[in-house]
Amino acid sequence: MSFSWWFSKKIALGKNTKNNLSSIIIRIGQIAVALGLIVSLITISTGVGARIAIKEKLADFNGHITIKNYNSNTSLNSDSISINQKFYPKFKEVPEIVHVQAIANKSGVIRTKENFSGVVFKGVGTDYDTVRFHKFLVKGHFPKINNDSIMNDVVLSKKIADEMKLDVDSSFVMYFVQDDSTPIYRRFKISGLYKTDIKNFDDVIMLGDLKHVQRLNRWDSTTIGGFELFVNDVENIDPVAKRVNDLLPYNLTSESATSSFAQINDWITIFDKNIMIIVFIMLFVVVINMVMVLLILILERTHSIGILKAFGATNWRIRKLFINYALFIMLPGLIAGNVIGLGLLFIQKYFGIIKLPPENYYLSTAPVYLDVGSIILLNVGALLVCAIVLLLPSYMISKITPAKAINFR
Repeated sequence: MSFSWWFSKKIALGKNTKNNLSSIIIRIGQIAVALGLIVSLITISTGVGARIAIKEKLADFNGHITIKNYNSNTSLNSDSISINQKFYPKFKEVPEIVHVQAIANKSGVIRTKENFSGVVFKGVGTDYDTVRFHKFLVKGHFPKINNDSIMNDVVLSKKIADEMKLDVDSSFVMYFVQDDSTPIYRRFKISGLYKTDIKNFDDVIMLGDLKHVQRLNRWDSTTIGGFELFVNDVENIDPVAKRVNDLLPYNLTSESATSSFAQINDWITIFDKNIMIIVFIMLFVVVINMVMVLLILILERTHSIGILKAFGATNWRIRKLFINYALFIMLPGLIAGNVIGLGLLFIQKYFGIIKLPPENYYLSTAPVYLDVGSIILLNVGALLVCAIVLLLPSYMISKITPAKAINFR
């Protein structure tokens, strides 16, 4: 153990530090460190958690990457492509792709005695990942789609169902308009209700058997509207989408979920900026408090500095001693900040006490993402930044002369 660390530890834990005026300043510094760490932990965990949660909702409901006809129209109806592609049912050339499923969209109107609503019928097949969708279900179950027969069961959003005064096991008629303006109607039965808190989905999407869309469009069983691909890491969607696009034939194109919902994605990126700003402000407050603490400690220990210099201690060694002293004082604040901050985050993670307005945040509960690496980096970063910044105020030690310091009272 170095002399500077041993001596700073000795004076930090010494009894004479407990009953003087500097103890109040030290306590204020420790509280500032604890509060700064608590706010930073909560900001990082909830900010990153919200970003990941919204991305997962967008991607899991609508596919991480979508493949469609290169000349797809801008309407809500899908253009036709063949299901016989070399990347289906498995995209072997891109190992990050964990699942591929076929889909097709057809717009129509739900009509009841009291109301009507325009929706998009999203047809899915037996390859649809119902496990991934299950987290959106709030009531009922997903239709049991099979290859042998056509299913009339559908999953409707809870928002549309409430507006249309429908519920699980209710039946309704939906009208579709063909290219020749001929109306066709189909009767469906609700097997389940879903909720994503994302307006783009909850306002318009209804899920059911892909064979309905194929019949309405007069397609055969090998014709679909597109593919939805899922990757193993939602944070890695864009680079994988670019690789997928490079491997597709000329008549197909791919689009990532972040590109499909660019406006929402741009809103999500604001989280990162807010996180950086808040963490910077908290770190600035902590540094200012620790600088104040160090200056007070130097003034209080002027007599001791003079004695150390008289015994031959160099300015740099004494400066290190006081920087170590200040960092040693930070430790209780860091420990308290971690305990309180992580405690609050665990409570929110498992009990969801803090609620959010979904119409503004696309989430009904404040999410929490805990990453051990980020927590360690935040703690170590706070110590390192303070250690570097404290070099400047510690410079005043070199201005203290032994003769005057020893006589200082």
